[in-house]
Amino acid sequence: QVQLVASGGGSVEAGGSLRLSCAASGYISPVNFMGWFRQAPGKEREWVAVIRTSGGSTYYADSGKGRFTISQDNAKSTVYLQMNSLKPEDTTMYYCAARTGMVWAGYDPLSPTSPNAWGQGTQVTVSS
Repeated sequence: QVQLVASGGGSVEAGGSLRLSCAASGYISPVNFMGWFRQAPGKEREWVAVIRTSGGSTYYADSGKGRFTISQDNAKSTVYLQMNSLKPEDTTMYYCAARTGMVWAGYDPLSPTSPNAWGQGTQVTVSS
């Protein structure tokens, strides 16, 4: 199955920027969606941004809308999340995820239960 390796996290002050990267390898079927989710300790996982790999359509949660940008390279093997104007409430673990294979009618690419592959996560910390 696909392997995902996330990187790019770190510690910044409020208003700063980070760029997260997710490298995918070991495909056994087409990757239809890739995205970023985050989860704080004791909290449910929530989506941040998702990209449809074939058409490039992007989706943003309200939490990062206008501040975050998701993109992919030409080979569609790496997905990025450019995070600008970071806020302390953005502090948490960020996880790269992907959905491989065909999807079905009514498939929700924004649900934390939709991906079938996950990376190890990368920590983002934003100080006041």
